[in-house]
Amino acid sequence: MYALVRRIPRGRVASYGSIARALGMPRGARTVGWALAACGDDVPWHRVVNAQGNISWRPTGGYQLQRDLLRHEGVRFARGRIDLEKFGWEKL
Repeated sequence: MYALVRRIPRGRVASYGSIARALGMPRGARTVGWALAACGDDVPWHRVVNAQGNISWRPTGGYQLQRDLLRHEGVRFARGRIDLEKFGWEKL
């Protein structure tokens, strides 16, 4: 999973569900989220968002950090959402 997330280019995002489906786990979006919560600094976890293009709430925080990292890469938000048509990465 981490190798797949590392392939997401700067300025692009993928959903937890699309990562799970690419790994053959069609109902594994939460598992992807849990794994990313434990990943190392070499994994661009911030490029994974929910299926609506929102940053998912997590009990450990990190919403603002994820938003800042994405904005630094050129990802734009409209009403708190990322336009997945424009910024989504579908080459899974």
